[in-house]
Amino acid sequence: MNYVIALFLGGFFGFSLNKAGLTQYNKIVNQFRLTDMAVLKFMMTALVVAMIGLYGLRGLGLVKFPAVPITYIVGNIIGGLLFGVGMALTGY
Repeated sequence: MNYVIALFLGGFFGFSLNKAGLTQYNKIVNQFRLTDMAVLKFMMTALVVAMIGLYGLRGLGLVKFPAVPITYIVGNIIGGLLFGVGMALTGY
């Protein structure tokens, strides 16, 4: 059941990205040229909405945050850096 919810939410997020025009080449390239901040605004808005939602659900006792091991955090940082460099090189 959790996979179905994750698939639905991922599909909705992808649909939202497409409707906002953030799948266009020019939007991505201009983001890295620092001339169009639409991608950054969209992602930061999504992050803040998710954060407020998760902390709200935690306050209601519906969600419990598990402890995250340090190796998991390091792996995410390395993966994020690789993804960002790859996107920048692709746009370049």
